[in-house]
Amino acid sequence: MLSQTLYFAFGAYVLGAVPFGKIIARIVAQIDITKQGSRNIGATNVARELGLKWGLLTLALDVSKGLVPVLVFSATYCKEGDIWGQIALAMVTLCPLLGHQFSVFMGFKGGKGVATALGVYLALSPISCLMGVLVFVLVVLKWDFISLGSMVSAGSIPIFLAFFQQPKPVVLASVILAVFIYLRHAENITRLVRGEERKWKQRKSEALG
Repeated sequence: MLSQTLYFAFGAYVLGAVPFGKIIARIVAQIDITKQGSRNIGATNVARELGLKWGLLTLALDVSKGLVPVLVFSATYCKEGDIWGQIALAMVTLCPLLGHQFSVFMGFKGGKGVATALGVYLALSPISCLMGVLVFVLVVLKWDFISLGSMVSAGSIPIFLAFFQQPKPVVLASVILAVFIYLRHAENITRLVRGEERKWKQRKSEALG
């Protein structure tokens, strides 16, 4: 079990490390997305700079980085009531996000990991993930800040996982994921506090048409 967990953890990290947003921007527009807009490789920045369809493609690929390894590991090695399997699953869930945020292909730099974490949550508990997405949508509709919606959603999902009685190691892993996401949003938090964070509609909304 240990060897399988380590193999999966390594594979999940490598998959998470693939900078799909950067690759898409290079192929489609011959630009370095890390030097454009918010300089982030995620779907939001790609959508602002290249248009909605490319942002959605980036979103789907980044979600898959978290979804696929966690789903496969869970289906293959985790049995209900197996505490060691649950602990192993919790370890694997962290690796796609670590790969995305600290990509070996980008000098151990990377994105904020919201979409990749979303894929992890989707694999762990679709209903909890759906509730988290609903929270994100409601926050963005109310205040028009993608960063705020992402952080509130990330913070809410561990609560939903616990409410829907997911294993404790998995809930703990989701808390750690949320902490990593908050740390990557440190600059956004500062701008929000200062009233300097730009709203979604202010950031090249014409690119979404």
